[in-house]
Amino acid sequence: MIPQPTAQQALPDQTFTLPPDATIGSDSTARPIADQLAARLRRSTGYALPVEDGAGTITLSTQGKQEGEAYELRADTSGVTITAGTAEGVFRGVTTLRQLLPAKAEAATQQDGPWEIAGTSISDAPRYGYRGVMLDVTRHFFTVDQVKHFIDLVSLYKINRLHLHLSDDQGWRIQVDSWPRLTEYGGSLQVGGGTGGSYTKDEYAELVRYAGEQYVTVVPEIDTPGHTNAALASYPELNADGVAPKLYTETEVGFSTLTVDLDRTYEFLDDVFREVAEQTPAEVVHLGGDEAHSTPHEDYLTFVPKAAELVVKQGKRVMGWHEIADAPLPAGTVVQYWGTEDEKAQALAVKAVEQGATLVLSPANRAYLDMKYHAETPLGLDWAGLVSVEQSYSWNPATLIPNVPASAIDGVEAPLWTETLDDLPKVEFMVFPRLPGIAELGWSAEDALDWTAYKSRLAEQGPRWDVLGVNFYRAPEINWA
Repeated sequence: MIPQPTAQQALPDQTFTLPPDATIGSDSTARPIADQLAARLRRSTGYALPVEDGAGTITLSTQGKQEGEAYELRADTSGVTITAGTAEGVFRGVTTLRQLLPAKAEAATQQDGPWEIAGTSISDAPRYGYRGVMLDVTRHFFTVDQVKHFIDLVSLYKINRLHLHLSDDQGWRIQVDSWPRLTEYGGSLQVGGGTGGSYTKDEYAELVRYAGEQYVTVVPEIDTPGHTNAALASYPELNADGVAPKLYTETEVGFSTLTVDLDRTYEFLDDVFREVAEQTPAEVVHLGGDEAHSTPHEDYLTFVPKAAELVVKQGKRVMGWHEIADAPLPAGTVVQYWGTEDEKAQALAVKAVEQGATLVLSPANRAYLDMKYHAETPLGLDWAGLVSVEQSYSWNPATLIPNVPASAIDGVEAPLWTETLDDLPKVEFMVFPRLPGIAELGWSAEDALDWTAYKSRLAEQGPRWDVLGVNFYRAPEINWA
C-alpha cells in the first residue's frame, strides 16, 4: 500500500472474500462515501452491492473516536469495517481498502473474482495535514473532465489539496465577471499558440464540488506581480504606458510585471481576489509572487503586503511562493518553498517562519513533477536537475531546510508545470510513479520511510495503473509487478 499506514497487523487465516450477496452498510454521514464505493465495485465485480443503513459486509462508520483523517480498518472472515470520527477519515480508509483489493477491482467492466483481502488490522493517521499536487492549467489548458480524471488518480494516494495555477503569461483560466477580457482574450491561447480555454464560474464550481467529493480542497493561484502577461495583454490600463503587450505563447519567465505604483493595479486585484475567493471554499488563496524579475525589488517589497491585504480582506489566508517572505507577511501566511538546496531560498524560508508563517515544501529538485526522470526523457525540463523516482522520494520534510522547526511544516506539495505537456497521457507519464512517493512523505510516519521497502510496494501499483489505463513511466529502477 501507498502511503504506508501508521500501524498494520496481519491476521493469519482471516482472509476476507467479498461474496456475491455482499452489502455495504453505513451511517448517514458516511452514506455518500458508501455510494461511491458501491458504484465503483459494481462495475468490476458485477455484484448488486446494495447500500444499507447500519452494518453490512463492508461497514463504514463515523462513530469512532478518531480525529480528522485518522481511521481504523479491519478485514477478516466476517467482513470489513472502516471506523473514523469524520467522513474524511472514512474516505481515507476507503482508499486503503481499494488498494487492499485486487487491482482488477478498479476495472470499468466486469471481471472474474475472487475478491479477496488478506486478514489485516490497520490504524492510520497522517503525518502532515497538507498533502498537495499542483496542476498548471495555464501553459496548457485542461478541461473540467480532464481535471476530474486527474483528481480521481491523485486522491487514491490520500492527496488532499489540488493547487490550480490559474493565471500566467500564457493564459488566464478562471472567469472574472468584472474583468471579462481576462478569459475572453487572455485565455484564448496557450504555449505553442494553440487554442487555450478557461473555466466559467459554473465549471470552476463543478471542479470544486467534484474535488470535495474526493476530500480534495482546491487551492486557486492568481500569480502576481510577475507571470502576468495574459492580464496585461487583456487590459491596456494595467500597463504603465497604457499599451497592451501581445499575447505570449512561449515559455520564458520573468519578463512581465504589474505596475506597483498604479492605483488601477490594486483595483484590479481587489476585484479578482474577491471573485476568486467567492468561488473558493479553501481557507487560502495563493497570490504567487515567484520569479518577479522585472519588478524592481523595492517595488516588490511594497507590492506583496498590499496584495496580501486584499486577500485577507476576503477572509482568506495568504499563500505564496517563498519569495514573498522577503516582505512583511500577514498572520497565518503559508509560504510554499520551491528552492533546491540554495542558501538564498533557504534563508527566505527561515525568514518566513520567523514572521510566523508556516511552510509547504515543494523542493524543485525533489518534488517538481515536470523535471525529467533522466537525460533522455522525452518530456519535461531539467533546470532543477534530473529527478529520478528515488530522488523524488528520498528526502525528509522535517530536515530539508536547516534552522526550521518541524512544527513550522504544514506538509508537502508536488507541482506539475505544463510547458511541455499538452495532453493527459503526458501528464500521467510525468506524475506517475513519482507522486505516490511525495504523498507517502506527507502521510506516513518518518520511521516508515525507506526506499528499498518503498520501491517494492511501488512495483505493486503497476497492475493497478494498467487497469486504470494510466500512462505511467516504467522507471527501470523499479521491478514492476
